[in-house]
Amino acid sequence: MTDTEQPADRRLERVILELLERRGPTASICPSDAARAVYEGKDEGWRALMEPVRRAARRLAATGEVEITQAGQPVDPARARGPIRIRRPR
Repeated sequence: MTDTEQPADRRLERVILELLERRGPTASICPSDAARAVYEGKDEGWRALMEPVRRAARRLAATGEVEITQAGQPVDPARARGPIRIRRPR
């Protein structure tokens, strides 16, 4: 864990990997799947976790654990704007 990472950051990374593990090897998840899995409230407060989930996905992509895609194609995580999906590398 780096100086700037927090336990919540690691939790988001774990949740992303756990969600992918539960799905087929070619399946992807939406960042909102991870945000909803972590958020404990019953309202739409999970939306505040969307950017932290995207950051967690970028960290995982940097280590080669996941790919970030748009329109089914891998994209540079630093350049991805708009909706993304997260999947295992192919």
